[in-house]
Order: sequence, then structure tokens, then C-alpha cells
Amino acid sequence: MTTTLITGASKGLGHETARRLIAAGHTVYVGARNIERGSAAAAELGARFVQLDVTDDASVAAAVATVEADGGLDVLVNNAGIEVWSPEGDIIGAAELTADVMREVFETNVFGLVRVTHAFLPLLERSAAPVVVNVSSGLASLARAADQGYPGVAYATSKTAVNMLTVQFAKAFPLMRINAVEPGYTATDLNRHEGAQTVEQGAEIIVRMAQLEQDGPTGGYFDAAGPLPW
Repeated sequence: MTTTLITGASKGLGHETARRLIAAGHTVYVGARNIERGSAAAAELGARFVQLDVTDDASVAAAVATVEADGGLDVLVNNAGIEVWSPEGDIIGAAELTADVMREVFETNVFGLVRVTHAFLPLLERSAAPVVVNVSSGLASLARAADQGYPGVAYATSKTAVNMLTVQFAKAFPLMRINAVEPGYTATDLNRHEGAQTVEQGAEIIVRMAQLEQDGPTGGYFDAAGPLPW
């Protein structure tokens, strides 16, 4: 039985990924900051709930202890992420960007990913087939950045950092399958449900990469159609 932890799994892409992996036979931990929402989502899905705030060391350490006591971990899906909007509700472009905005976004999207991955590495290293899926974005691609119309800076930059972290972790842990994925522009709370895809469509690549065999790719950046340019 494959045991999987998904951060930010009480709704959106994380919730749909949990649903699909449970259907595929995984034992899934729904990681969520909010105990009430996370518990309800886990009960609905038939998953296990673990309170997990990726920005808090103590919360992450407690989650590790819970998962370890239940038997260990095979797959980590780093899905939790945020976007920050202006007080007027607008996307924050380069002219309005501040260090505080960058810090807030990076605290969850980058530092949170590192915090969780670092904490769960000992459990993953005990697995016979460890997998890490980092939910990135097409906005992370430097090769495509000049042609993209999205004016926001902090979110895209944070996901470019996620891509570099993916490469570096994959090099350091060659026995793990560690990849970054682009779900596509999916309607979730992150973009106020303006995305063109459903969560079912967006979760496709996450679910696929969470089920990699040990001969699968590692250190890559993929969407549902295949590899993406860095």
C-alpha cells in the first residue's frame, strides 16, 4: 500500500488529487492548516487528516510524527501555495511589488516547500519507491516568460524557485523520483476560480507523476502533454 501526503489538500487541486489517488489505492493524508475544513475533507474522501501549516516548524514536525507513527511515507505532493493581491483586489505587478509581498508568497510557496520536504526526507528515504511531486506553474518557465501576458511577479518567481529546488533535490536524491508539474490554468481559490480548466483536468499531471515507478523520470518539469522548457 502506497502512503501519500498532500499539502493544501482540503480543497481545489489538492482535494481532487487526493480523491484520485485514493481511487488508485493509495492511503492518503490530507494536509491542511484549518482543522475543521481538513477533517471534513478527509472524512468525505475516506482519507486521513493531518494538521499541517507549511509555514510553521512545529506544525510540520507534529505532522511528521503522526505519519511516522502510522507507518511511514512513500509519496509527498507539495501542493500548498498562495497568491497575494493588492488591497484593491488587483494583481501586483513589478511597479507595485514590495519585499513584503515577495516574502509572504515565498514563505508558503518556497520556504514552506523546503520546510516540508526537509522534514519528511527521513521517511521518504525509508520507502522502497519514494516520489515527490512539486506543484509548479507554467508561469515559472524562464524560456517563456517574455511572451507571457501575466503581469504578476511574486507568484511566478516563487514557482521558478520551486523548479530549481526540484532539480537540486533530484540530483541530491537519485533514488527518489522528484519532479515539478504544471497543472494548467485551473479554476481554484488561488485565481478566484477564473481558470479555464476544471480541477479534474488540472489534477491529471499531479496524479500521474505521483504514481511514477522507479524507472520514471526525475528532475523534470512537466504538464499533461509532456516536458516543459525551463
